[in-house]
Amino acid sequence: MKILIVEDEPRAARQLQNLLSKTIFDFEVLAIIDSVEDTVSWFRNNTTPDLVFMDIQLADGLSFEIFQNIEITAPIIFTTAFDQYAIQAFKVNSIDYLLKPIKQNDLDVALQKFSKSRHLSNTLEPTILKELLSSMQTPQKRSGILVKEGSGFVQIRVSELLYMYSQDSITFGITQNKRYIIDETMDQLFDSLDDTKFYRINRGQIIAKISVQKIEPYFNHRVKVLISNPRDQEFIVSRQKTSDFKDWMNK
Repeated sequence: MKILIVEDEPRAARQLQNLLSKTIFDFEVLAIIDSVEDTVSWFRNNTTPDLVFMDIQLADGLSFEIFQNIEITAPIIFTTAFDQYAIQAFKVNSIDYLLKPIKQNDLDVALQKFSKSRHLSNTLEPTILKELLSSMQTPQKRSGILVKEGSGFVQIRVSELLYMYSQDSITFGITQNKRYIIDETMDQLFDSLDDTKFYRINRGQIIAKISVQKIEPYFNHRVKVLISNPRDQEFIVSRQKTSDFKDWMNK
């Protein structure tokens, strides 16, 4: 079974491969792709795989945007950390999904279903696609966040955060005076933030609009962002996001 993994979190991709290795199925991972743009390009230049595991939130947008550019005939199992409302939409429209963090039993059941039918629903109708995109892109109004402090947790205001980044599979949040450990993945964290105030400039960094001091040109058609209290971090907006980032800053 030839499998394509579309996932922008390396840790999640590794976990999925590990879980797959414990199933009864023989498989080959053709590629691991982390963006909408690269996924579209891959499908245009490669033979259709037997099965696709596709995360919803990718490095440059929602995976549903892929279907606005190409038609995918391969069966798809979506992976998601979204709330119950979004999951209900998947159930109603018979789109298979796995809730993160993925459990071995859930993966086994999904693969057994795939093996028996080979006809998982994988075509998104335009009206369904529009509804899903709308529900996923509704800004969240999270005002507080739990962070580690000593042996326990304290809550800080989201408005205090200048930026967040991932390092060695740990998520950090930076305020004007302190660095905190946030017990969430970058996907989970970004999905809960107001996207009019926070922007994920690349896979491992989220910045607050209020923290941006200056934007400078950077090589390969990218831009470098100067941030308050950078703490030796360098903030480079990925090439595919540069135009959208400038639009976001201009709002």
